[in-house]
Amino acid sequence: MYTTKKWIYAKPFVNEPTLDNFQLVEEAVPELADGEFMIRAMYLSVDPYQRIYMLSVPVGSTMIGGQVGQVIASKNSAFPVGSYAFAQVGWSTISVCDPAKFETRKPYVLPDLHGLPLSLGAGALGTVGNTAYFGLLEICNPQPGETVVVSGAAGAVGSMVGQIAKIKGCRVVGIAGSDDKCRWLREIGFDATINYRTDDIKEALARAAPDGVDCYFDNVGGQTSAIVKGQMKKFGRISVCGTISMYNSEPAKVVDPQLDFVWKQLMQEGFSVHRWTDRWFEGVTQNLQWILDGKMQYRETVTDGFENMPAAFIDMLKGGNIGKAVVKV
Repeated sequence: MYTTKKWIYAKPFVNEPTLDNFQLVEEAVPELADGEFMIRAMYLSVDPYQRIYMLSVPVGSTMIGGQVGQVIASKNSAFPVGSYAFAQVGWSTISVCDPAKFETRKPYVLPDLHGLPLSLGAGALGTVGNTAYFGLLEICNPQPGETVVVSGAAGAVGSMVGQIAKIKGCRVVGIAGSDDKCRWLREIGFDATINYRTDDIKEALARAAPDGVDCYFDNVGGQTSAIVKGQMKKFGRISVCGTISMYNSEPAKVVDPQLDFVWKQLMQEGFSVHRWTDRWFEGVTQNLQWILDGKMQYRETVTDGFENMPAAFIDMLKGGNIGKAVVKV
């Protein structure tokens, strides 16, 4: 019988999480039933969404999250022993998973990554990459020559959105929170960057996109998004991926630029990437090919040690990371 370590949600978050919100426990792993498989974690995802989703989860629950791991026992032929899989089983070193219990965020065996790190299955070649791929292409439908603005641009999703827009022939403006992040965005092809901590966003955006904005990939919300919407062209398209600026208990109150929506006939649509579950490997395959062809770069902030999961989560929420944050077990 196996024993697993797991981090549980020990105390409700109040604004930003602290180490006191988490507790490390050990317990026996149950025996497999028909249709189940057992996975040993190798890389665990750390992501801002975990903060707001955990607010509705009972105290004492395993911290939610996805992981890439190796199948070590199986009673499901689709998950053979020795294969590498992605599963949304939370912060646990060994987990039993029943694929039939998942309507979305379904577990799956990773495709051949052609020598790329397995950690990418928890990021650029998984939920992160598909969020960028489908959220931009299906909702914004950017056309060659158009201007695309990305907020949260140095994050895992935002950096891929900008690069996909460049592949599609667009001019791309990224909004991020430090000079280092802005410098990296320019290195991977962004045409212009705005440091929201030091720049006047309205003035900087007017300089970067003097003719206006065609598409906006919004992962932040708040005042930043109000400013961008005010500088959009007629028939502009807005894809809303997240609302990082509003994840605390008292979100910022921002007046939506209603006149801009009416007179410019803007389209805004929020989404969850799992809308495209039936096309999942389309996104994974295309992003993989772009990486292999050298058209797309990725960056990960990797923390070693399962015992450091909470600290990695807290550091990520402070905004210091560039790209995807993962923990190597």
